Formats: sequence, structure tokens, C-alpha cells
Amino acid sequence: MYQEPTNRSRDSRRNFLKQGAWATATVGASVASLARALPVHAAGDDTLRVGLVGCGGRGTGAATQALRADSGARLTAMADLFPDRLDMSLAAIQKESDIAAKIDVPAERRFSGIDAFQRLLDSHVDVVLLATPPHFRPAHLEAAVEAGVHIFAEKPVAVDAPGVRRALAACIKAAEKDVSVVSGLCLRYHLGFREIVRRIQTGQIGQITTLYANDYRGTLWLKARQPDWTDMHNQMRNWYYYTWLCGDFNVEQHVHFLDVCAWIMGDRYPAKAVGLGGRQQRTQPEYGNIYDHHSVVYEYADGARLVSNCRQMKGCQNDMSVQVAGTRGTASIREKRGGITIQSDEGKWAYDGLDNDIYQTEHDELFAAIRARKPINNGSYMAHSTLLAILGRMATYTGDEITWEQALNSQEDLTPPSYAWGPAPEVKIAIPGETKFA
Repeated sequence: MYQEPTNRSRDSRRNFLKQGAWATATVGASVASLARALPVHAAGDDTLRVGLVGCGGRGTGAATQALRADSGARLTAMADLFPDRLDMSLAAIQKESDIAAKIDVPAERRFSGIDAFQRLLDSHVDVVLLATPPHFRPAHLEAAVEAGVHIFAEKPVAVDAPGVRRALAACIKAAEKDVSVVSGLCLRYHLGFREIVRRIQTGQIGQITTLYANDYRGTLWLKARQPDWTDMHNQMRNWYYYTWLCGDFNVEQHVHFLDVCAWIMGDRYPAKAVGLGGRQQRTQPEYGNIYDHHSVVYEYADGARLVSNCRQMKGCQNDMSVQVAGTRGTASIREKRGGITIQSDEGKWAYDGLDNDIYQTEHDELFAAIRARKPINNGSYMAHSTLLAILGRMATYTGDEITWEQALNSQEDLTPPSYAWGPAPEVKIAIPGETKFA
């Protein structure tokens, strides 16, 4: 059975848990990187050198937010599997007039290919923004922590249980090394969400009996396969549609609202789950092997339930929210003005405070923590909420009731045999009742 690492004292681990490559990255950081002290100021001045890893839309946004978060932040290196994605990202960031002067990424610090991440680490950055497809996150976390580099890690942090265990171990080590790890589970940085969660946790709606997490949305992007693409090229370009790369919709996207439910429950996680799911609209081969809908009922040891529903279909009603039922009232949580409310025996309450840019706030708090030498470590909840989403996928793919312990100790490793630009992992679509838990 899996146990979290105990290479330091129990107190060190307990304190951590209280706080909220590509393939070659697993080799670890270079000797030069390992020799560096933990960065707060670079090159004897006020500069914090930022490296972007994964130059898609979210990575591009994260880079702009990082540069706006701190007067001394400078974008000095970028890495992506594909040079065209890197070039597009750099051009987009350069168009932001307020941060254009903070970009210093010459050709020799633009890294592409399988080993791009390791070469970026070797360029001596102080902060890395990890925004690749989720499959690569555990290896990147390990290498960044080993190098003593502060981390912003997009959600989720793994696509399978072995990856979750690696991510947890890396984040425990980060806590021991005073390295900050801030998660892209950005709803925890929403001021309104923070206030309503505080109220729920202090008993305003009584004991929680049921949570409802909805993520009903339309379809997303798809990149047409080009004649010169191998199967691996196509899967990497369309990573969202392959479970080994993204974890499926329940993991890659719905993890946000599942994490809000975990947060409300005081970062307690359910004992078991059962669910259903499938492919109703996205049935064509170009949509890989992920489902377009999942419905999961998670059950806690005390009998409380989390009813989770997510759907990605065009032409349907959208709803992205968490509803909470308690013994003294109910709460409704939506990321829109007027959407954060409580109805209890004390009356109605609605959040009317500041509306903040949650993406900016997470970077503001990361860089403030680095400057203050007071590390933030979101590692525990970002890994466990990732597992919560993976547990749901296991339940929908197999049709079985899966326990939390089974999920945590699962040996299913979605890593492909190699990352060569040729054949890709077989595209197998899970069939409940036939697909077996591993």
C-alpha cells in the first residue's frame, strides 16, 4: 500500500499536509542547477527570472500574469515541444505593452523538443510556470524541486495514481526546501469563494449532507491532422482528447469544481465512488478516447455525498457551479457577480465584496511569498484533488465502485513506452463493465 514519503520528520510532513520532460526531466537538474542556492534575487539584483514551460493559451496567460505580479520579474526562457507554439506565445506576450520591456528571451533561451524542459532549467531560472499537458507534470515538478526553483503548476498535476504519488512526494520535498508551489486550481484564489467557504466551514449552513458539482459546457478546440504528422505528433497536438495526456475531461477541467467541494469539506476526501459516463456527441476518431460526459456519486465515511456531473456537448444548457446542502441551509457558488449566496435559518447572505482576477491573484501571492521568504505550498490539496478526479474517471470507465484507497494505490500507469515521434499509444475507449480496474 502506498504511503507518503517519510525521509524527514513526521512534523515536517504534518506541517506540509496542513498547507493548503518531458520524459528526460526525470533525470533531474544539472550539477550547475543543483549547486544554486534557493533563489530570491538573481544575479545580485532584484530580478526574478521566469521560465515558461508549455506555450499554449494557458501558459501564455500565466506568463503575462507572472510578469505583472512583480516589478522585478523577467521572462528569460521558454520551452515547448513545438517551436511554432513557442513563437506564437512569445509574439502574444510581446504585444502586451505594459510588460513588453520585461521580456528577455533570445533565441538561445527558446527551447523546443523532447528535452526542452531540462534545457530551460539549466538556463538558470528562479521561477517556472508549468503549463504543459498534465501527463508531464509529475516529472516537471520533481526536476524543478530538485533544482530549487519556485513553481506555478497548472491543474491537474497527474493523469494516473503513480503520477499523483510522484507529485505528492515532490511537493513534500519542496516544503522541506522552502520552495513555493502554487497551484492552478485558481478558484481557491477567488475572494468570494474564500468568503463563502469560510462561512460554510464555520457552520452557517450546519452539517454538510450533500454537495453538487456541475460542469456543463460546450465543446473545445480540435486541430486538424496535417499530412506530415505522425500518430504521436497528432496526439501531442490534440493532447486534450487522449486520456494518457490529459486524464479525461473529469480530470483536466472538472477538477476545478471537485476541488472546491474538497475545500468546503476541509480537504477531507470521500471513501468511495460509483458512476457512469460515455461518448454521445464526440464519437469520431479525431476525438481520441476521452468521454464527453461523466456522472459520479462520491460517498464520505460520515455518509455525506458529493454528486458530480460534467458534460462537454454543443447545443446544451451550460452550468458551472457548486451547490451545498446542510442541516441548517444551503449555499450556491458560481463564478459570477451575485452567484455566491447562502440561504440559512439566519436569513440570506450574498457576497458583495471585491471581484478579483483569480489568475492574477495566484501569481501575486506566489511572487509575494518568494519576496517575503515565506513559501506557499499548495501541493497537498492539488495532488489529492487530482486523485479525486481520477477516482471519478476510474469509476466511470470501469462501472465499478472504487474506494479512495484503491485509487491511491492503483498501479495503472498511463506512461507510453517512448516519446519518439512515430507510433503513439493505442487508442482504446473504455467500456464500463469490460474495462478493468488496475
